[in-house]
Order: sequence, then structure tokens, then C-alpha cells
Amino acid sequence: MLGIAAAVLFFIAFLINAAEISTNDTFTATNIMLIGLMLLGLQVAGIGSSWSTRSRRR
Repeated sequence: MLGIAAAVLFFIAFLINAAEISTNDTFTATNIMLIGLMLLGLQVAGIGSSWSTRSRRR
């Protein structure tokens, strides 16, 4: 799920960069890409995965 959110943020950052939209200092393409990278890092670490750490075996 976090991987999909990161892909959406990368797409938004691409649109801001490609269309040369002027934004304020907080909402820049670089900051959005860094948030996307953070979400990808969390996905790789297993934070946003749907796998359960607790499983019962019978």
C-alpha cells in the first residue's frame, strides 16, 4: 500500500517538475520525491506490507 502511495507522489512530483508549476517552498517537487522515497523505504522495511507477523498454526 505504501508503494502505491509513493508512486502517486512520484507522479505528482513529475507533473510539478514537467509543467514548471510554481509552488511555495514547502510544496516542491524535490520534497514530494523525498516523501515518496521515505514511503518506499518503509515498504521495503515491511511496515506497509499486508503480511501479518502473528500467525497461528494448527
